[in-house]
Amino acid sequence: MTNVLLTALGVGGASVIGALLGFIFKKTTHKFSDIVLSFAAGVMLCAAIVGLILPSIEHASEHGTLVSILIMLLGVFCGAIVINLIDKLVPHLHKMTGVDMEKHPEKTQQLNKVLLFVIAIAIHNLPEGIAAGVGFGTGNDIEAIVIAGGIALQNIPEGMVIIAPMLASGMSHKRTFLIAIITGVVEVIGTLLGYFAVSISNAILPFALAFAGGTMLYVIGDEMIPETHAHGNERGATFSLLVGFCLMLIFDILL
Repeated sequence: MTNVLLTALGVGGASVIGALLGFIFKKTTHKFSDIVLSFAAGVMLCAAIVGLILPSIEHASEHGTLVSILIMLLGVFCGAIVINLIDKLVPHLHKMTGVDMEKHPEKTQQLNKVLLFVIAIAIHNLPEGIAAGVGFGTGNDIEAIVIAGGIALQNIPEGMVIIAPMLASGMSHKRTFLIAIITGVVEVIGTLLGYFAVSISNAILPFALAFAGGTMLYVIGDEMIPETHAHGNERGATFSLLVGFCLMLIFDILL
């Protein structure tokens, strides 16, 4: 349980660290952001496949190969569908960029910026936190920590890029930092929820692992990769993703 708590704090704290860096480096280049975010996407992609989806099949293997595959498919697509539905119900992070704010200043004045950002970031962070917590259900704490490390790595550049739009919209430094802390708390809550969900019943572990993997795959494919390929840095972003994927795979093999 100690490892889970420390991991939850680490994953949530990464968002806050990213926010602090965002205050320091308010004008990072798109190229830098794309490379770092792509690297994080590669790490998360490997973590989703090797640390969550494949273990899902393994833990369900006692029911037979066909059933274990069906459970995995059901979990992956349920995870993706749930995130997709939430995306459609509330504003999401990529819709609240600094560019949009500059083009539509009159609209941003009418919005409850604090609530919008908290909701938007929570959509992204809650399933990631759950994925980190579910990873401990396999009993392999080292692998679970590696998965959480990949998620935390992604949270740092995400924490950085949300600061400038909030400040540009007229939000105070104090309130901006408070929101950054809230986003970290959401991830902590998600990690604990994921851990306790699989601790209550091992029967749901295969589905929960695949579900968590599905949410991560959706975020990577729908949000992270398109974002990193939208500013003319596609080649560097692709190689950065491959480096992140391979590095995470090496860590998994060695540990």
